[in-house]
Amino acid sequence: MRILFAGTPATAATVLEGLMASGHEVVAVLAREDSLVGRKKVLTPSPVAVAADKLSLPIIKSSKLTPEVLHSISEFKADLAIVVAYGVILKQDALDSFANGWFNLHFSHLPRWRGAAPVQRAIQAGDSEIGVSLFKIDTGLDTGPVLGVADTTIEPDETSGELLARLANIGVSLLNQELPRLYSGNFVLTDQDGEVSIAPKLNREDARIDFSKRGIEVSNLVRAMNPEPIAWCLRADESMRVLRARPVESSIELSPGEVSVAGDKVLVGCGDGSTLELLEVQPASKNVMSAYSWMNGQSGKVVLE
Repeated sequence: MRILFAGTPATAATVLEGLMASGHEVVAVLAREDSLVGRKKVLTPSPVAVAADKLSLPIIKSSKLTPEVLHSISEFKADLAIVVAYGVILKQDALDSFANGWFNLHFSHLPRWRGAAPVQRAIQAGDSEIGVSLFKIDTGLDTGPVLGVADTTIEPDETSGELLARLANIGVSLLNQELPRLYSGNFVLTDQDGEVSIAPKLNREDARIDFSKRGIEVSNLVRAMNPEPIAWCLRADESMRVLRARPVESSIELSPGEVSVAGDKVLVGCGDGSTLELLEVQPASKNVMSAYSWMNGQSGKVVLE
C-alpha cells in the first residue's frame, strides 16, 4: 500500500527512516511548518522534514489540515497514513481522506497516557513499564481502536530522551509486524481497555523541582524533563538546571534543598528525610558540568529552592 507519513520530531524521523529501510512505500511526507529555533530565531525545518529531504521524498509542510492541504495530499493517491507525533488534531474531513484511515504510533500502552507527553509523564509517575501502541485515529484524543502493541521496561536511570529514542526503534519493529496484516486485510482492531490517564503537554513550570518531595520523586522529575524542558531550581535567585540526579541513602541529615558534599558526592535534602545525589547541572549562563565541579565553586551554605 501507498503510505503518507506525518510527523515532526526526531523520534518520528527515526520511524520514517525505518519504514523506508524496511521497504514500505512512502509516497509523501506531511510535516509541520518550519519554526524559529534558538536565541537567534533561525527558521529551521523539523527533523522529519530534514529526513524526508535526505530520502528524496515529496514534502508537504503545514501545521493545519486545510481543504487546500488535503487536496495536495490526495494528489499522491496514498492508501493510508502513518502518524508519529505530528502534533495536529485530525478532524473528520481529514480522517475521511483515506479509504484505509490514519494510524498513529503512540508511545504508551493505551489507554494509559493519552496525550502529548506520554513518555515524560510515565517516567515522572514512576512507571516501570511502557508500551508503543499502533491505533486507528478517530476524532478523540488517542481514543481509537488498537491494531498492535509492543511493551518494554523503563530502565531505572533512563531519561525521556533515551527512552524515546529506544521506543522509536521498537515502533519501527511494531510497524513491520502489523503493516503486512493491514495490507492483506487480515487484521483485528481492538477497543482500548483499562484505566485512562492523560499526559498533557509540558511547560517550564512543570519542570520546577520541589525539594519537599521525596528523593525518588525528584529523580523521576529530572529524568522525565531531560532533554526538554529540563528540570530546574533556584540557587540564590538564579535559575539552575538539573540534568541528572539519583536518590541515595545517606546518614547525613539535610533539610529540603540543603546541599552538602560527602566525599565526591553532592547531596541535597528532600522530603521525608530522603536524599538526592546531584550528578549533572547547568548554572545560569554556564555550560553543563558535573555537580561536584559546580559545588567546588560555591561558598558558604548552599540551599536550592
